[in-house]
Amino acid sequence: MAERVLAAMLAAGQARRFGGGKLDAPCAGRRLGSWAVRAVEQAGVGRAIIVVPPEAPIFARESGWPLVTNRAAERGLGTSLACAAQAAAADGATQLLVLLADMPLIDASLLCRLLASPAPAAIEHAPGRPGVPALLPASTFAQLDKFAGDRGAAGLLRAVPDLSLVTAPPAALLDVDDPAGLRQAAMLLQIRP
Repeated sequence: MAERVLAAMLAAGQARRFGGGKLDAPCAGRRLGSWAVRAVEQAGVGRAIIVVPPEAPIFARESGWPLVTNRAAERGLGTSLACAAQAAAADGATQLLVLLADMPLIDASLLCRLLASPAPAAIEHAPGRPGVPALLPASTFAQLDKFAGDRGAAGLLRAVPDLSLVTAPPAALLDVDDPAGLRQAAMLLQIRP
């Protein structure tokens, strides 16, 4: 059976450390969040959504992707994961590709390697430490649907005995949290081949 993958980009964070507006901030000629959109599109994932807060970022509205509003976004990342799982189940997806909009150095080749791995699979952030992007099978959707607060998928991923880990260059895992991180991402994107 061919897998039916839904990519869910999580973009409902409050960006408190950044001072707000992070995903729409200019970064190497694009809005920060649009880099992740580009990677998903270049990887050929045909079905994708963006989980947004009630006031959706501009990059998300400009993407043309369906938006899923997380009305409990202020309660943390776990609520966005729950929204993504609900959308994947409603879509009839057999796999959910979860990624964050504030990781601009994730590229299509890394996403393709992840998608080619047997699910569940995740990017290895440190030796033996899984994180996002992650590819989750439908069997995990019910667990994700119960997530709340700042709990992300890492705990679930660590508990999976047959998890496939995909290595990534350390720079690709840069998660922009503050203006210094944005400057670093812009510099790295400008020198990336």
